[in-house]
Amino acid sequence: MSNSATVPSLWDDAKAAKLDEPGLLLYRSNLLGADLRITNFGGGNTSAKVVAKDPLTGEPTTVLWVKGSGGDIGSMKLDGFATLYMDRLESLKGLYKSLDQEDAMVHALNHCIFDLNPRAPSIDTCLHGYVPYPHVDHVHSDAVIAIAASEDSEKLTREIFGDEMGYLPWQRPGIDLGIKLGEMAKKNPHYVGVVLGSHGLFTWGQTAKECYDTTLRIINKAAVWLDRNAVKPAFKGAKVEALPESERRAAALRLLPEIRGRISKHERKIGHFVDSPEVLEFVNSNMLEQLAPLGTSCPDHFLRTKIRPLIVPHDADGAALDTLVEAYRADYASYYERCKHADSPAIRDPNAVIYLVPRVGMLSFAKDKATARIAAEFYVNAINVMRGASGVSAYKGLPEQEAFNIEYWLLEEAKLSRMPKPKSLAGRVAFITGGAGGIGSAIASKLLSEGACVVLADIDQVSLNEVTAGFAKTYGRDNVRGVKMDVTSEEAVVQAMNETALAFGGVDIVVNNAGITIAAPVEDTTLDLWNKNQAVMGTGYFLVGREGYRLLKRQNLGGSMVFICSKNAVAASPGASAYCAVKAGELHLARCMALEGAPHGIRVNVVNPDAVLRGSKIWQGPWREQRAASLRISQDELEEHYRKRSLLQRSVYPEDIAEGVYFFASDLSNKSTGNFLNVDAGNAASFTR
Repeated sequence: MSNSATVPSLWDDAKAAKLDEPGLLLYRSNLLGADLRITNFGGGNTSAKVVAKDPLTGEPTTVLWVKGSGGDIGSMKLDGFATLYMDRLESLKGLYKSLDQEDAMVHALNHCIFDLNPRAPSIDTCLHGYVPYPHVDHVHSDAVIAIAASEDSEKLTREIFGDEMGYLPWQRPGIDLGIKLGEMAKKNPHYVGVVLGSHGLFTWGQTAKECYDTTLRIINKAAVWLDRNAVKPAFKGAKVEALPESERRAAALRLLPEIRGRISKHERKIGHFVDSPEVLEFVNSNMLEQLAPLGTSCPDHFLRTKIRPLIVPHDADGAALDTLVEAYRADYASYYERCKHADSPAIRDPNAVIYLVPRVGMLSFAKDKATARIAAEFYVNAINVMRGASGVSAYKGLPEQEAFNIEYWLLEEAKLSRMPKPKSLAGRVAFITGGAGGIGSAIASKLLSEGACVVLADIDQVSLNEVTAGFAKTYGRDNVRGVKMDVTSEEAVVQAMNETALAFGGVDIVVNNAGITIAAPVEDTTLDLWNKNQAVMGTGYFLVGREGYRLLKRQNLGGSMVFICSKNAVAASPGASAYCAVKAGELHLARCMALEGAPHGIRVNVVNPDAVLRGSKIWQGPWREQRAASLRISQDELEEHYRKRSLLQRSVYPEDIAEGVYFFASDLSNKSTGNFLNVDAGNAASFTR
């Protein structure tokens, strides 16, 4: 067995010695959740039964600390745990009579809350509470689920673990399964855990460390056994060979926007691409067509990846994609009709989440980048499970009706209804040139705050790295990318737009913002100065506009392009003929593109700033000196001069420009194209004509 397949212990006795019981629970949880071989993001849960003082009586009472609903054990903090009185939790057993009370018992957990903790208990609370041990882990290890998802899972459990592990067949989590699990643990004191059929692993112990060690030992025992006993090659070997990496990227670049356009008509989706070795092994295998339609087994896998994936040929053209996507939707609708109950929620989005592409890899789509990435991670776990199960037995997915009952569980629907309303730019992708500068970074911050994914393009690698890292920390690393790009290079612009499509599946908002400012009287304007202005702000705007337009058109979702021009686009200034001329050209280019884009729903508008000094790179060099000299004032007087010159007597800041861009990028302006908006605090010379 390779070292990469077994999970090492990360427990630090010195660190653990400084922690109280809740602290030890958090420590154990974070260690377990940090390794995807142990459990997925958001999957599994951990618990500890801790004696605490009752805030009402002052008497000691036993409290169950268990991961709350929707949390992630790898990244959670102490406030991610729900806390419940154990005596009240035990009293629920007396109220429970039959399976049709399951949902009511989940609601009854609210009457067991300790110390007014607002964290909602998860559906697995009773499974943890009724196990008669202080510490309990529940994880979704690929190795153990491979055993649990095999046709002869109970037999394999006995063969691998002997009499130290119990087995319970598949049952939806709830109080009934919790009671059964607790009774099994109580009647078999030699058990250290239980394998839940098609689900996962429960383990327990007297101390936090003992529980952690047992969890790792059982996982590693399963992994070693599978490796030694699996039939090779996996999935009966390769049916087709993977394309070279460059060709896989090219195929993904072609498919991502095409699929995204077809599935985002009602809700924008963000894409993700994976071509890791385990994915390629599966999508290229002889068993792909047999295993993929079975879907996943573990409920956590299923909820993230849907009933089944869609297999897409790597060379599928538009007509083939239309057929495949429509057939999947029809099949999903039939599944809903076959399985729905009288009180089932309305049918949800019928599009696939996972797209398996032989010779290329896997695409996933979801409402945001993190969800798309995590869905892909869950399906990689499912691939590992299918490899393990089919290598020693036959893989078995969840029965269709059981899968539906989980997907359309009323409690799951209630949880979804409590989710915050999506932000205005959720599911949209923005590409911003000059993204590391003052105006560019302000625009990025505004769009990120409204839910967009953002690609920052800039020629200054140092500033780009710094700004991108800052946004990743604030808005999450999934939502922002930085790409070094020279706007005057056609190859660089094409590559940057390709990187955007590969990272997020496409683009929805293109902001042409990169610029320079070099001014001189017309008689002193050299050809080099003229050409430099034209290259950066003429050719640059054209190249970025053209490539953005091409990608928007391919998706057939419409979109918004915003050009950051200038007051000088409509009102000339002395001593800046090259700059003014190219800014006027930008404005007219935008209008021309608005004419061509309108039939495709592509809107093109302009924001004209004026005298944005704060944070602006163009005001940090010669332009500042030239403007001050032209106005016969000191450089320190410039901002005050421009403030007083404006009709409103106000300074203009980068975030003011960002608000204008947001207006044109969002649906607030969905009936506006070919327009320009002056953000200059009022300048009569640049009034709209």
